[in-house]
Amino acid sequence: MTTRREFIRNAALASVGVAMGGISTKMNAASYSRVVGANKKVNLAHIGIGNRGWEIINDFDKTGLANVVALCDVDMGAEHTKNALNKFPKAKRFKDFREMFDKVGNEIDAVAIATPDFAHFPAVMMSMAEGKHVYVEKPLSRTFHESELLLKASRKYTNVVTQMGNQGHSEANYFQFKAWKEAGIIKDVTAVTAHMNNPRRWHGWDPNIRKFPAAEPIPETLDWDVWMMAQRYHDYNKDFHYGQWRCWYDFGMGALGDWGAHIIDTVHEFLDLGLPEEVIPVKLKDHNDYFFPMSSTIEFKFPKRGKMPPLVITWYDGLDNIPPVPEGYGVSELDPNIPSVGGGQIQPTKLNPGKEIYSKELIFKGGSHGSTLSIIPEEKAKAMAKDLPTVPESPSNHFANFLLACQGKEKTRSPFEVSAPLSQVFNLGVAAQRLNRKIVFDRKTKRVTNDPFADAYLTGEPPRKGWEDFYKI
Repeated sequence: MTTRREFIRNAALASVGVAMGGISTKMNAASYSRVVGANKKVNLAHIGIGNRGWEIINDFDKTGLANVVALCDVDMGAEHTKNALNKFPKAKRFKDFREMFDKVGNEIDAVAIATPDFAHFPAVMMSMAEGKHVYVEKPLSRTFHESELLLKASRKYTNVVTQMGNQGHSEANYFQFKAWKEAGIIKDVTAVTAHMNNPRRWHGWDPNIRKFPAAEPIPETLDWDVWMMAQRYHDYNKDFHYGQWRCWYDFGMGALGDWGAHIIDTVHEFLDLGLPEEVIPVKLKDHNDYFFPMSSTIEFKFPKRGKMPPLVITWYDGLDNIPPVPEGYGVSELDPNIPSVGGGQIQPTKLNPGKEIYSKELIFKGGSHGSTLSIIPEEKAKAMAKDLPTVPESPSNHFANFLLACQGKEKTRSPFEVSAPLSQVFNLGVAAQRLNRKIVFDRKTKRVTNDPFADAYLTGEPPRKGWEDFYKI
C-alpha cells in the first residue's frame, strides 16, 4: 500500500531530520493551499464515530464549516455507529484508518479522532505525517512518551493545525482566567484543589483481582485486532470495550485523564505550571495492578516560576473522597449518592466537578469545562466587583476554532504545544497511581530520578509488531 510505505519512509526521514535539526516530510502543502484563506468547507474525516465520536460529529456539523468525507470505526456494525453512518451516507467508510489514508487521503484536509485514550497516538501521528490537521479528544495520549513525541511532531509539522478536545479552552473560563490573570486579580496562587467526585462508569470487578478478565467471543462486526492498535494483545472481554476501557491501566487514564483536562486546564496554562517536580499518591483506595483505584488523592508539586510562588495541586476523585471546602464556599444539598466514609459524617456540601484556587489574598471557586470562577466569600466578591476587568466573549467554540484555524482564520486555543504538557501532568499522576509511590521528576531532563520503574513506566511497553514505525520521528 503506497501511502503506508510513504509513511514509514517519511518517519525514517523525520528521524534523521530531528537529529540534524531539520525535517524532511511530505507535510500538507496540498491541503494547506486548498483550505487556507478559502471560504470552502474543510474536508473532514472522523476516526471513532460512536458514543463520544457521535457527539463531536454533531458538534463539528453544527459549525457549518466542515464537509464529512470519510468515517472510520473498528465496528461499523455496532449499534452505536449507526447514527453517524445514517447521517452521512455518502461518506467513504473504513474500519482501519491506515486504509482510509491509503484510499482517500488526497480527499481529506483534517481528521477528528474520538477513540479510546490508548488509541489516540497512532491515528494522530499518522494523520500529522499525512499532512492532515488534527483534532483529538483528551487526554492527548496514554503515556508520557507518546505525548512527548506528539509535542515534537507538532514542532516539526509546522503547517499542521492541532487541537485537543478540552472544550472549556474556548469558553468563558478561558477568557475570564486570562483577563483576571493579566489584570492582577489572579496572582500569587499557592494551592489548587481539583475534584471529580461524580459517579463514573466503573465495572464491578473485585479490586483483589489477580488476572485480566477471561476471554469472550469477539462480536462479528468488530475488528478487535485494529481496536488494540499498538497496545499488546489482550483477549476480548466486554469489560475492555465501550466505556469500560477507561478503567484499565492498559487502555485508559482513569478519572484524572478523563476530567483533569476540563478542570485544571486554565490553571496549568495561565500560571505557567509546566511539569511537576513531585507527584505524591496520598490516598489510593482499592489499589491493584489492573484497574484504577476507586478513590484517589494525588498531590502535584510545582516549583517557583519566575515571580510566581511554588504551587500544589491536590486532585480528588471517588464518591467517598470529598475534599474540604473553604469558609464561605456556600452550602448545597448533600448528594444522596455519597456513602459515609468509615461511618464518619459527610460534609453537608455537594461538590460538582471543579476546583478551588487559593492565592495569598483571594480564594476562587470554579467548576469544570467553561464554568467561570467566583471570588469567595460572597461579601468579598461584591466588594471587588467594580475592580474586575471586562471579559471578552469567545469568538468561536472549540470545534469552530479548530476548523477556522484549518482555514487560516484563527489559531487553535489548545494546540499540542499547550495540551501535551497538560496531558503529561496526568501521565505522571497515573504513574503514581499505578505504582503507588512518590515520583520525583526532573523538569529539564523529563526523567524520574527516584524510581527506575516509574521512569520506565513513562515510556511504557514497546508497541506491538507492525506499529513500531508510528513511534519514529
